[in-house]
Amino acid sequence: MRHRVHVRKLGRSTPHRFAMYRNLVTSLLEHEQVETTDVKAKEVRRLADRMITLGKRGDLHARRRALRVIRSRDVAAKVFGELADRFRTRAGGYTRVMKTRYRVGDAAPMSLVALLGADEGAAAAAGEKPSGRKRAAKGGGAAKAAKTAEKGADKAAAKKAAAKKPGGKKSAAGGAPKSAPRAKAKSTRSKKGS
Repeated sequence: MRHRVHVRKLGRSTPHRFAMYRNLVTSLLEHEQVETTDVKAKEVRRLADRMITLGKRGDLHARRRALRVIRSRDVAAKVFGELADRFRTRAGGYTRVMKTRYRVGDAAPMSLVALLGADEGAAAAAGEKPSGRKRAAKGGGAAKAAKTAEKGADKAAAKKAAAKKPGGKKSAAGGAPKSAPRAKAKSTRSKKGS
């Protein structure tokens, strides 16, 4: 049974796993987004949020604890300066994980881990809600209806244009298009014993 087991081992030894997490967290805090597998992204999110919380505390002990994980002093200075100010009024949840694609080589599900944007952090500091698509869509009911009508008119015009073309999908008689019969491919295999 897996009672109280919350560690994802990812097929790596413990030192290898910790080194990988440290590298990913440092890259995430430096570049503010990183693409990795979905499982790694969920683990990195936990550590990155913890580092920003330490940055918001800002004392010497917090800085030393953060430097155990963050591999660069420049990135640590960014966490304790810029990022701590950006998320000063936010109580956790500094990162977001968005599923992106499946990797070509092994079909692993990939995700993008990103810090919340500067505009959202600034809006939270000012006490405002960030403006989003939902808010714009509520007020624009008439605009939405006009767009839907326009799309319907475009589809109807496209159907008329396709019907007028002589070389369209249907033949001149109105039936299904006739395709040329396929020629049988000759077998290139040699018979045994000849």
